[in-house]
Amino acid sequence: MKRRLFLLFFVCSILSFAQIEEKKLDELIQNTLKTFEVPGMSVGIIKDGKTVYSKGFGVASLTTKKSMNDETLVGIASNSKGFTATALAILADEGKLNWDDKVTKFIPEFQMYDPYVTREITVKDLITHRAGLGLGQGDLMFFPEGGTQTIKDIVHNVRYLKPEHSFRNTMDYNNIMFIVAGEVITRISGLSWADFIEQKIMKPVGMNSSFGSYNRAKAASVQNIIDAHAPADGKVIQVPHDWNQTANAAGGIVSNIKDMLIWAEFLNNNFTTKDGKKLVSDKQIQQLWQIQQPSTVALKNPYDTQNYGYGLGWFISDVKGHKQVQHSGGLIGTVTHFTLIPDMKLGIVVLTNQQSGAAFSTITNTVKDAYLGIADRNWLKTYGERMAKMNADFEKDKKEVFEKATAFQKSKNCTVTADQITGLYNDPWFGNVEISQNGKGYRIASKTSPRLKGDLLPYSPNTFIAKWDDRSYDADAFVILNYDENGKAQTMKMKPISDITDFSFDFEDLDFQKVK
Repeated sequence: MKRRLFLLFFVCSILSFAQIEEKKLDELIQNTLKTFEVPGMSVGIIKDGKTVYSKGFGVASLTTKKSMNDETLVGIASNSKGFTATALAILADEGKLNWDDKVTKFIPEFQMYDPYVTREITVKDLITHRAGLGLGQGDLMFFPEGGTQTIKDIVHNVRYLKPEHSFRNTMDYNNIMFIVAGEVITRISGLSWADFIEQKIMKPVGMNSSFGSYNRAKAASVQNIIDAHAPADGKVIQVPHDWNQTANAAGGIVSNIKDMLIWAEFLNNNFTTKDGKKLVSDKQIQQLWQIQQPSTVALKNPYDTQNYGYGLGWFISDVKGHKQVQHSGGLIGTVTHFTLIPDMKLGIVVLTNQQSGAAFSTITNTVKDAYLGIADRNWLKTYGERMAKMNADFEKDKKEVFEKATAFQKSKNCTVTADQITGLYNDPWFGNVEISQNGKGYRIASKTSPRLKGDLLPYSPNTFIAKWDDRSYDADAFVILNYDENGKAQTMKMKPISDITDFSFDFEDLDFQKVK
């Protein structure tokens, strides 16, 4: 999931394989790894029912140095959303739900912030990013990994998320509603989301190496699985490859190129398995792959796209006159991309173990261009130059913020005392955060997200910087305190210091009150 960057590559991603030599694609992938400092990548292409490319490059882990191949498992993250939507379509075909059924039919205790939305929100609304919540709003309930909130907690806490948009008016990418959709599947079927996906979809389709969740892959002691990697203080390092089980329906699946190509062929073959079993009716496919919530598209874009938006679990658009079905996925330390052009019977899959959207966009766009008959546009150069400039700008901005903090700490205005700011602060949906004194400095730590902890650095008379211990997050945030007439903090707001921060660190949506 990086904040503005990731959205950029959601939209910008769009080859006949005979038009690109295997050797040239091999070289492009190798150069892409170097340009964006990605330790490992696997790439697959399926055309007209045949796998025409399936390879891995680089290493699955900087620690073990084990090579990455097309059987190396990777967390596909938000590419899991297409499975959630397919599961709901199967239940619809079985007559167990209708897309326009109210969510409260299946989860009676479910509430949104607005009582009207609570009454009206449907199953379809859950998986079209149009419930009124903002980009990534609420994601801190499960992100980063290691949080303590359960699915029950998340379903309950949605009622505290004050919407950023009118209901059904705006598409703004959101994971929390998919978690609720996963709970709908569980309430109807009696199966956990991961059990349903494995038993009702993966097994019939033939995805025999995949798992419905990371913890299941870990429990199976699989050896051929990536370690995740992320930039931290200017160097790519290994970070935990994990995923909070509460968010499986939004991004929990672990898979590899071979299985993802099987998935692509199943979808391109009208949701029909290799043994001829059709898992989803045409009526439901029309729902899945039709734009349900439109979004704007640039007047001038690389693929002459006229229509763009979200279907049910996939982004839908047109590229050079062809319908495109695609999605990206991102965890801390890994990003993936999945593209179909159904009328061309084309599927392109890119899995990586570093969080560079520019890397998967370089490969996807180059392959796609070849199949669309477009001359080589040197996407590697385009994205390489763009990211170099963007990263330089981000680093400059962050440096200036910390320089200002250092200067303030040396000034006479830096007079904060422990009794002014230390204590427990509560946000109704995120839980408690504690500010404590640590020697001459201060610390901030979340109670419900234990990995979210760090130093609290004075920045201005009422503002601090939360400098997280885990430097791979790249999510340092302003902590803005509001004082009472006695100079003691009563409320607290937060926001990232840089736009490079992943949108799932939705600090802006927090509203803390001091409780102790």
